[in-house]
Amino acid sequence: MTVWWSLFHSLERSSEENLHQKGNFTKLLLRFSRHRPASHNRKCMQNEKVDLSALRISKDRKEQSPERQVPWKIIAAVTGVVVLVLIGFLLRNAFATVPEVEVTGVTLTSASQANAVLTASGYVVAQVKAAVASKATGRLERLLVEEGDRVKRGQLIGQIEDGDVSAALGQARANLAIARADSYEARQSLERQRTLFSSGLASKSELDLAEARYQRVAATILAAGAAMNATEVAFENTRIRAPFDGTVLTKNADVGEVVAPFGAATNSKGAVVTMANMSSLQVEADVSESNITRVTVGQLCEITLDAYPDQRYAGYVYKIVPTADRAKATVLTKVAFKERDDRVLPEMSAKVNFLSQEGGRSAGETPKLTVALTAVVPKNGAWFAYRVKDGILEEVPVQVGASTGTRVEILGGLVEGDQVVAKPGNSFSSGMKVKIK
Repeated sequence: MTVWWSLFHSLERSSEENLHQKGNFTKLLLRFSRHRPASHNRKCMQNEKVDLSALRISKDRKEQSPERQVPWKIIAAVTGVVVLVLIGFLLRNAFATVPEVEVTGVTLTSASQANAVLTASGYVVAQVKAAVASKATGRLERLLVEEGDRVKRGQLIGQIEDGDVSAALGQARANLAIARADSYEARQSLERQRTLFSSGLASKSELDLAEARYQRVAATILAAGAAMNATEVAFENTRIRAPFDGTVLTKNADVGEVVAPFGAATNSKGAVVTMANMSSLQVEADVSESNITRVTVGQLCEITLDAYPDQRYAGYVYKIVPTADRAKATVLTKVAFKERDDRVLPEMSAKVNFLSQEGGRSAGETPKLTVALTAVVPKNGAWFAYRVKDGILEEVPVQVGASTGTRVEILGGLVEGDQVVAKPGNSFSSGMKVKIK
């Protein structure tokens, strides 16, 4: 404001000086005109008339008082000062430093996580799993199961067309019946020849022929029986049965499609259904070679599924596969469930916390809401945290519980997913702008 008043007074002084100079000049002109000759005055008057006619003022032009005329240089100077002040103000706001802060999340943490010696990720895999296919080639005639159905070992799952095999089986059974009828006649003939030979009424050659015929008929019966068994096997191959107790995971073929062993035929399906024994589910986790020494068979673990992050499952190391994957530099570790529910499904992604001996006692406990211990600071006898939302700090009073390792339980004030300053400073306050690192 001082600058503005100084500029205003300077403008007034300059205007007064100009007016004073103009008044003195006018007086000198009048005094000089009195002492000049009349002839000279007439010539000057003629010249003045010419000059005055040239200096005619337009009627449209508004007269301005000399007191209101301001030199253009002063106006330009004032405008420049105003522009410079505005530019300085804008630059100060643009280049003002905003403090950078490191944030941490408010998460659900179980007590066992604080005692975890290693964390690895993997997938739920059924150790007993099969793609059930038909041993015969044919068109699928019936499919008796859907996805999710539970089946018992030997239960009929599907059937392919069996008209030709059924006819062959009938022919085999008929051949066996003919052979058995011939066997009866051959045996009776042999008995008669033996009686006649013992009475001396038949020769030795006739007895030998009867015995040979009987043995030939017996061999025919064996051949017919074997042929019938082969046909029965072929007939059974048209039936698709469950190889073990389990659950149908996927249906790979529909009624009317051609199925063949291993999908050998063109445009044919190999597997009809895929099933697994759900009691054999385990988590297969990849453990880095550098950390495999921290894992032992039988070690207690805590399993968390990405689909249900709030649910923890107790488990243990079932097996460490005795080979490494050199492409990933990892060792496959199988973790079995101590207990599970029907929500655990094959191919789900999971995380495994390998626990220390102390942490194994708390495996499977209900998780608690926690935050980093350094994010909570005391102030006026209470605890506070600085929540970051849209780059603005908010001082939030919190209720804290027991601390576990580097984290502290939050009983109130914050919710899961909140972002708070990891290490708040003494100069922080609500409404302060910050930048997240």
